Amino acid sequence: MVLCCEVLEHIAPKLLSKACKELVRVSKRFLVIGVPYKQDIHLGRTTCLSCKGINPPWGHLNSFDEKKLRELFKPLALRSTSFVGGEKARTNAISTYLMDLAGNPWGTYNQEEPCVHCGKKLFQPSDIHLFQKMCSKIALTLNSIEGHLVPSHPIWVHTVFEKV
Repeated sequence: MVLCCEVLEHIAPKLLSKACKELVRVSKRFLVIGVPYKQDIHLGRTTCLSCKGINPPWGHLNSFDEKKLRELFKPLALRSTSFVGGEKARTNAISTYLMDLAGNPWGTYNQEEPCVHCGKKLFQPSDIHLFQKMCSKIALTLNSIEGHLVPSHPIWVHTVFEKV
């Protein structure tokens, strides 16, 4: 059995298919996968103070649902799926734009992952100007309203695949 949890979301999208094929190859019979479920990787983004690159939250470069997992792990048979947690956290294009414009002052800066662009440590901006405060306040308000209108969804999905 091969167990792969909290890894695939960090793999560069252009390498994800290759990584999944390698997991299938080395698996003798079972492959257990654990990844964030339908994570909105625009919510909680950070802006690197060194290179100004925009980073996804927690270094998560990929988002997963059941269909994507089945496609990534063909030809294995899906034996079980389970879900963990629940959240309503979502964002939208306007809020994402406003947060990026504000420099993403309230992103996931306490993460261990470095900037995906330059590799340097991410630091939360210490000086937030009025314009940034206004943009981010509007974005947070829009996200809060959206959170009341959308259903909750699981945070994690765990799947068991089997070679047949």
